[in-house]
Amino acid sequence: MMYQIKTVIRNSRATLIQDAVGGVAVVVMMVVALHVPGFV
Repeated sequence: MMYQIKTVIRNSRATLIQDAVGGVAVVVMMVVALHVPGFV
């Protein structure tokens, strides 16, 4: 089980990093969008 998980992570490391960056970008956009009405 652990061997399979390690293999999947090793083989898809670039994709996991891209997904993490995309997730952070979505969170940042949501935080900004929720605070924009306060600036107007």
